[in-house]
Amino acid sequence: MPKAELRYSEDARADLSEIFQQRREQRGDEGWDGARAYVAAIVETISGLADFPERGPIPPELEAMGERNWRQISHAPYRIIYLLEGDAVTVALVADSRRDFVSLLHKRLVKAGGT
Repeated sequence: MPKAELRYSEDARADLSEIFQQRREQRGDEGWDGARAYVAAIVETISGLADFPERGPIPPELEAMGERNWRQISHAPYRIIYLLEGDAVTVALVADSRRDFVSLLHKRLVKAGGT
């Protein structure tokens, strides 16, 4: 089976940038390397979707709305929500799993016309 094309939405790119900034701020001026490595580890988790795009379960919040093309994987404490579209995987959201995901998914995916 060929690799799936891996894409990132603008929101997902912004999420990763925000995670980097938060991590760097937590570590102070010398935190660049740690923040870069932290985000690189998240991206490495995501890159595995190219080989196994269907490995993640359907997010229960989206399944309850009848959405079956969305999947999720995690890189603690983050949930990574992605859309399966033919031979492509589009990462739509990278967010702390402790957030209110019903509201977040509605705001980011449903209202944006993502589902």
